[in-house]
Amino acid sequence: MVRYEKYKDSGVEWIGEIPAEWEVQKLKYGVTVNPVKEDIDKDSDELVVFLPMEKVGEDGKIDCTVKKPIADLYNGFTFFRKNDVIVAKITPCFENGKGAILNKLATDLGFGSTEFHVLRAKENINNLFLYYITKSEIFMKVGEAFMSGAAGQKRVPTDFISDFPLVTPHPEYQTTIANYLDRKTVQIDKLIAQKERLIELYEEEKTTIINQAVTKGIDPDVRLKDSGIDWLGKIPEHWKMKKLRYLGRCQNGVSKGGEYFGSGFPFISYGDVYNDFVLPQQVDGLAESTENDRANYSVTAGDVLFTRTSETADEIGFTSTCLKTIDDAIFSGFLIRFRPNTNTLFEGFSKYYFSSSLHRLFFVKEMNLVTRASLSQELLKKLPVLIPPIIEQKQISIYLDKAMEYINTKIERTKKIIKLQKEYRTALISEVVTGKIKIPQETKS
Repeated sequence: MVRYEKYKDSGVEWIGEIPAEWEVQKLKYGVTVNPVKEDIDKDSDELVVFLPMEKVGEDGKIDCTVKKPIADLYNGFTFFRKNDVIVAKITPCFENGKGAILNKLATDLGFGSTEFHVLRAKENINNLFLYYITKSEIFMKVGEAFMSGAAGQKRVPTDFISDFPLVTPHPEYQTTIANYLDRKTVQIDKLIAQKERLIELYEEEKTTIINQAVTKGIDPDVRLKDSGIDWLGKIPEHWKMKKLRYLGRCQNGVSKGGEYFGSGFPFISYGDVYNDFVLPQQVDGLAESTENDRANYSVTAGDVLFTRTSETADEIGFTSTCLKTIDDAIFSGFLIRFRPNTNTLFEGFSKYYFSSSLHRLFFVKEMNLVTRASLSQELLKKLPVLIPPIIEQKQISIYLDKAMEYINTKIERTKKIIKLQKEYRTALISEVVTGKIKIPQETKS
């Protein structure tokens, strides 16, 4: 690591020493924080870029495809101009590094989520250097400590941004630093993208293995027959196939007002099912359920819960299987519980069969969409279910458990590499923008 010749105390404990020729000032003296809307016709029908939070990446990329008239955005949204820097202020977007330099904004001005802070560099501050300040470990960690508000709604206050110690070399060297970090972060981001693509391939491999095992079994020599269903294809000759209505009972979950929730007994939410294909034994939700509620909406080993309603058809029919009874629990009205008859389906087989992507093809094909996608009990009961002998269901479950464990181990190892790469990128940025690492001065050709 190359260091500068002389250092001085920055006067800020968590920054420490800085190069002797660098200066420290509050960010608000070098940057306009959340600039006002100047010289704009609020009634204009001119189309400008609109950036809701989901259009801004953690990698600094922005999606400029959404454009709306200024008149529709002037009130109620955050204003910015091309080359400004935006920083998410709400948790967890701030901690995740959502923000961007708007040098590639498709229009000269734009509007976005109210959950952005906007930074506009003044004279002698390089806007790309400013962007990397907001991506530094110091800015993000200290900003996180200054967040205020209720859990889930914590925000970085404007005062933190305005008073943040801005450590700056002369403008020409700011450009050198910014260009260096551009090159290094592109290299790091390329490695991260490769690892993220590897995880996608692992997930695709899991889907293929599960679909194959729950529709064809694990015996490569098994005799097959035509199922008569396009999305199932051929199935083992000795397997049975029945509609779900003949295999058990279905029931929608409990629907109550807001005062019913927040305390009491365990409550299984839509998210518990959507996020986990095996129901967690400990859930965060609570409900003031009665003894009668807990009897009617119980969740016992072998139950399969289906997501019932969503904005899109792609998000209905997700399942989570209960492997062990959750005492005193009830489940959400946005879910349907399927409770198999005794000795029909082994829960270890159910967790893979119903988590397969294949049955959602059936739902999407059969569903009538109006405004929201909704899975009815009647449609669910029509779902064709393949039924191997119980002993074979257990064999398939054991096989898939081992296969998933092997692939999940590779996924977790890859995620750790990604995490380390992201931590290295953030730490490198922090070391460079605070002068701990010296970057060779660029020479003009």
